[in-house]
Amino acid sequence: MIRSAGQAFYAPALTPYAAEPERSAGRRYAEPGTTTRTEFQRDRDRIVHSSAFRRLEYKTQVFVNHEGDLFRTRLTHSLEVAQIARSIARNLGVNEDLVEAISLAHDLGHTPFGHAGQDALNACMKPYGGFEHNLQSLRVVDELEERYGGFDGLNLCFETREGILKHCSLKNARKLGDVGQRFLLHRQPSLEAQIANLADEIAYNNHDIDDGLRSGLLQIEQMMEIGLFAHHASIVQTEFPKIGDRRLILETVRRMINFLIVDVIETSRVNIEASAPKDIEDVRGGPAMIAFSDGVRIEADDLKRFLRDNLYRHYQVQRMTSKAQRIVKALFEAFCADPGLLPSGHQARAQSDQPRAIADYIAGMTDRYAMREHRRLFAVDDL
Repeated sequence: MIRSAGQAFYAPALTPYAAEPERSAGRRYAEPGTTTRTEFQRDRDRIVHSSAFRRLEYKTQVFVNHEGDLFRTRLTHSLEVAQIARSIARNLGVNEDLVEAISLAHDLGHTPFGHAGQDALNACMKPYGGFEHNLQSLRVVDELEERYGGFDGLNLCFETREGILKHCSLKNARKLGDVGQRFLLHRQPSLEAQIANLADEIAYNNHDIDDGLRSGLLQIEQMMEIGLFAHHASIVQTEFPKIGDRRLILETVRRMINFLIVDVIETSRVNIEASAPKDIEDVRGGPAMIAFSDGVRIEADDLKRFLRDNLYRHYQVQRMTSKAQRIVKALFEAFCADPGLLPSGHQARAQSDQPRAIADYIAGMTDRYAMREHRRLFAVDDL
């Protein structure tokens, strides 16, 4: 039985269609189990202790790292996604540990400078298969992390890897073996993966509002033109007529997040009951079940369009975006022209696939490291 959104509980039992660590499709390399943690808990812990996870602290969300200490980074965003995803999973009776692992790992492959860095690196890699941060996140956990004696990567469970790979072209799916099969067969991932995907959207939309207003690039008056924000802001102003702007923003964003979480829980419950999956294979063979209601989906899309037009395309953001893209392009071209400029470990990788090794190196950089590396290569006073 699925609990209602408002019902409190402390030891949730998993539903029959939840992902169960005891029935995992397994790891790429067999390992002995442990008596102290489930396999999904082990995955979460491996992700948290990885080098790529630590680097997220200095990778940008919207604003570049040096622009201020209070703006979101990929690390704080990933933690916020995990919190939202766990809340949804708990209410739907599916595996919280798995949604947490997926949420914490979903941005491990992101470039420095956010989507600007990804777009620039993708353009550089176009003749060599392109670059996509979602695929790169999987590449990080499957190959690039170097922590264990017996294998490359983190050797995560299939279910965690499946959730990290949110979308994938058919061409790439054919190269990925088991984790790419669902794209070829037009099947769904686990409910846990679907939850992490939607929690990502809830987190970045609402927290980008906060960062946009904090930066001064967005104004409250503008936000009041967006139905979702205006509705909750009006309630806050009625309840607290003397509230200051900063608290108004935070209280409104908090209520928006709660509203969206509750809508996902209630809508998904209806979808699950309509599909009546008996186990996780029924989930994979059925329609997508984790979703907003139709009306809220429209409101969420309106918010996304507003942020795209008024924040992500704001001229001040665009100026930094342009600088970031020039940095990434210049680094890529410099390393291609002379692979000897790469650190030794990356030079070894470059012997088998030079462009991909260069992309791996650049994608792993933090914002400030990329800027420092650019200065080392091109600034005369850094000789």
